[in-house]
Amino acid sequence: MTTQSFATTVADWAVGLMETLGAPGAGVAIALENLFPPLPSEVILPLAGFTAAQGTLVLWHVLIWTTAGSVVGAVLLYGLGAWLGRDRLRSIVDRMPLVKLEDVDKAEAWFNKHGDWAVLIGRVIPIVRSLISIPAGVERMPMTRFLLFTTIGSGVWNTLLVGAGYLLGDQWHIVEESVGVFQKVVIVAVVLLIVWWLFKTLRNPDRPKHARQR
Repeated sequence: MTTQSFATTVADWAVGLMETLGAPGAGVAIALENLFPPLPSEVILPLAGFTAAQGTLVLWHVLIWTTAGSVVGAVLLYGLGAWLGRDRLRSIVDRMPLVKLEDVDKAEAWFNKHGDWAVLIGRVIPIVRSLISIPAGVERMPMTRFLLFTTIGSGVWNTLLVGAGYLLGDQWHIVEESVGVFQKVVIVAVVLLIVWWLFKTLRNPDRPKHARQR
């Protein structure tokens, strides 16, 4: 299936949900998008905005329901991270080649220091916006703060994309193309970071596997 045909399939599916459930259908679609990142919010949200512009849905209903859907999806992933837990994560990492427990310790320390901003900013970055909830759960970020920053970040992202679809009308697909470019930049950045990390790891093969446990 090509990217274009996949986007068309997602669009048809989202339209069906909104026709059946109204604005809550857009919320359901976005909740699922959080759980399954291959579902593109850059298709669902602008399309919901376009539908609102046609008078089929009420704009503020769409914004509320899509943000609620984002939060529900994020909480489920937070729960996955909490279930996984620090000890189970370390046990998994300890069995993985090239990955060191001290790397986990560094990531944990970074998240503990920047967790609020990571969750807030992560909600407006493709791919990261879904995955950021898992480390938040692993680190047991206080739920009130997690909900606050997730709601704010999701609200901003959803408002931008729904609003763009509302204003662009039948040209809503332009949003998908623009976000797609941004997503490719993110993917390239992640790949470069992985390559750099592998290079650094392979240059230091004698680093101890076990960092001091807390």
